[in-house]
Amino acid sequence: MTHVTESTEPNPTDAATAPGEAPDPHPFPQQWEADVLATDGGAVHLRPILPGDAERLIDFHARLSERTRYLRYFGPYPTMPARDVKRFTTVDHHDRVALIMMLGGDIIAVGRYERLKDVGDGTSAEVAFVVADHHQGRGLGPILLEHLAGAAAENGLHKFVAEVLAENRHMISVFREAGYQVSRSFDGGVVHLEFAIDPTEALLSVRNARERAAEARSVRNLLTPRSVAVIGASTDNTKVGNVVLANLLGAGFTGPVFPVNADHRSVRGVRAYASVRDIPDDVDLAVVAVPAPSIDDVLDDCLAKGVKALVVVSSGFSEVGGEGRESERRLVLAARAHGMRLVGPNALGVANTDPATALNATLAPVVPGRGRIGFFCQSGALGIAILDGAAQRHLGLSTFVSAGNRGDLSGNDLLQYWDSDPDTDVVMLYLESFGNPRKFSRIARRVGRTKPIVAVKSGRHAVPPALAATGVEIDDASVRVLFEQSGVIQVDSIAQLFDTALLLGYQPLPQGPRLAVVGNSSALGILAADAARGEGLEVSDPVDLGARATPEDFARAVSAAIASDSADAVMVVFVPPITVMVEPYARALREAARGTPKPIVTTFLAAEGIPDVLAVRDVDGNPVRGSVPSYPGPERAARSLARAWRYSAWRARPVSTFRRFEDIDAERARSLVDSWVADGQGRWLTDEESSELLGCYGIDVVEYRTAASAEEAVAAAAELGYPVAVKAIGEPWRRRADLVGVRLDLPEAESVRWAFRDLVEVTGESELQVQRMATKGIQCVIGVQDDPSFGSLISFGLAGVISDLLGDRAFRVLPVTEQEASDLIGAPKAAPLLDGYRTGQAADRDALIDLVHRVSALADDVPEIRELSCEPILAAETGAEVLEARVRLGPEPNQFDLGPRRLR
Repeated sequence: MTHVTESTEPNPTDAATAPGEAPDPHPFPQQWEADVLATDGGAVHLRPILPGDAERLIDFHARLSERTRYLRYFGPYPTMPARDVKRFTTVDHHDRVALIMMLGGDIIAVGRYERLKDVGDGTSAEVAFVVADHHQGRGLGPILLEHLAGAAAENGLHKFVAEVLAENRHMISVFREAGYQVSRSFDGGVVHLEFAIDPTEALLSVRNARERAAEARSVRNLLTPRSVAVIGASTDNTKVGNVVLANLLGAGFTGPVFPVNADHRSVRGVRAYASVRDIPDDVDLAVVAVPAPSIDDVLDDCLAKGVKALVVVSSGFSEVGGEGRESERRLVLAARAHGMRLVGPNALGVANTDPATALNATLAPVVPGRGRIGFFCQSGALGIAILDGAAQRHLGLSTFVSAGNRGDLSGNDLLQYWDSDPDTDVVMLYLESFGNPRKFSRIARRVGRTKPIVAVKSGRHAVPPALAATGVEIDDASVRVLFEQSGVIQVDSIAQLFDTALLLGYQPLPQGPRLAVVGNSSALGILAADAARGEGLEVSDPVDLGARATPEDFARAVSAAIASDSADAVMVVFVPPITVMVEPYARALREAARGTPKPIVTTFLAAEGIPDVLAVRDVDGNPVRGSVPSYPGPERAARSLARAWRYSAWRARPVSTFRRFEDIDAERARSLVDSWVADGQGRWLTDEESSELLGCYGIDVVEYRTAASAEEAVAAAAELGYPVAVKAIGEPWRRRADLVGVRLDLPEAESVRWAFRDLVEVTGESELQVQRMATKGIQCVIGVQDDPSFGSLISFGLAGVISDLLGDRAFRVLPVTEQEASDLIGAPKAAPLLDGYRTGQAADRDALIDLVHRVSALADDVPEIRELSCEPILAAETGAEVLEARVRLGPEPNQFDLGPRRLR
């Protein structure tokens, strides 16, 4: 009988059998191996146990305290007999599964389950786990439970049972707090627990909350270190190790800085050490600037020292391709195996402007002052230019991370951190690619509800190989909608990134689209009004004060515009035609804008950023909220206001829910897909298979039969009921505008015979389909396809050659909420036809929305769907019917956001 106790912590180790160790007679599924994060932000490696782990398991057991062993085994159990060692390390990864957590080559936690073959229908298993005493309290027990449940579900199990000593309250709480619905019964001093392992909304919510907390903590460890070591700190001013040390010292980092240089006693006047191991104090963060081949030794030293995070500024990894890519993979795996998070390699570095930390562990000579904007950048070279540009505009940052090759830490991790960071109000992202689009969308939807995210996305069409075959061309307007759906304000350039962040970082959000324009130049006023209208804002006639307006006139006009009930934002254009003292005008504008709930922007002397004369400063002299941003021209100011308004409107909308249906059979769909892709390869499903899969989600394709002769066609028509259609099923004949491959509205047997023979002669096909005629309506199409930036997308449009030619399709990121499904149906330019435009016959929008939800649920539950098309769909007044469906299955390009928590 197995019993349970909890302990917690993460770590990594090689999964392959070491030389001389016994091979595993039962190879385990590779997807079970994962790097995970403990609650303290440290990395841990998790994998199935192997026969070669026998000595590690004995050592792990010996390190457990007597109390922990008693709670786990219900008795002393001081040593593990050889027969138990063999049984615990040799499992079949099906009925008996055991997972271990590793740190630096040592086991720190073990979890297992064993199928109860003699209980019920054989879909229950007894589960147990134990965590090393020094790692208890790090949340390892719930992680083990998640991964054991994931493995159990793959092996057809539905329920876990466990027996726990009643005094082991902590273990009992692990099961309850994991989000499972746990039933309990007592037998003396033992508690019997049972719970279903199927993922529920509560379970997923708990999992995501723990993931968010752990990832945020790991970033906090990186950005708020108490001490920093610079490994490879050079005495040569041209070397990166010297530059990063100089920047750390120059920024006034509040903790000790330790140069590591084996050849010199000091670097830049600071005592140096031969290795990290020689440093007498603790080291939280290590900045690594040594050549790539020397990094292995550095990692061992950092593990021995207990370093929490690494920033690798060294180059020579995946950016050079070939061997560099493999070196980077080994670096990431080794860092996680040592329990550390990694920024880089080839990173620019990290910075935190909080005076309590004052960290500049970057290669950038200039870091902007203190502010409330978090900035993540992938490109190191661009990062330097961007930081310089932000500093010139007085755009203050809270924290900055340049991830370089993004081997480990990514933008998703930073979003998790900034979500709960009280010092960050706005997030700026410069992204070249998405490591996990699905997760990015999920996190951004949540973060965007409280903090605006502004992103430049370059290289949208640098498609990863896995998506090259199924990537879909999307116009720029649709791309922007997709970002906004996830709460992200997408911009097209670095300049627009700064423009938008200036407004969001220093001014309130507009509560409506109405703009008042005040200025001392009629020409500029007209330009401003035209630019604003072009961006979709509503503008009243500009107020022109004339060239001779005094500062007092200026203040009264701006104050009146702010107080007006017909304005939600104010743009002030000021370029005096004659030489005057500008400070009184700036003071008048700044004072009028103080404390207003409406955003104020200006083109003050065509300055860019936060001009000194318009800045409201804190005690340290940094511009703070209430400062008035200035733009070189009214067009850029109007564009920023329009983006802020669209974001404000998105955020003000009630949070819509994801719709689920009681009549879907997700388990059967899963079973069907597993049988169709058992070899791991993808393929197009047959018409019958596609219909069967869609039917699991309540999507019924209009009934049809396959016929190999005219008489079979007549019999099929009689069974289906007249009128019917006869159609060819070969690819050249599907969805043709000229309808060459189909004969419609056949009312009786003779017409069916004629149609069958005619189509056989025209197409050369020996088998045709006979289908019941659907109710006439507007032809529509619903599809699912991949996109490298967003993952799986659902699309909707009206079917037909013209719509295809013009690309009149609307897209949304999966899964869609109830509101997003409704918006999708109304988004195409031809959507008014659904409301009876010039025909008087409206389509059943509710039926189309229902179909969108069902397709969304199917594609979200079955990530192997690479392409799906329901076309045509006939939308009539009283419903919508699917005439044909095509589905292509294939390996999921990115599974990092599916199943139990794991690092990318």
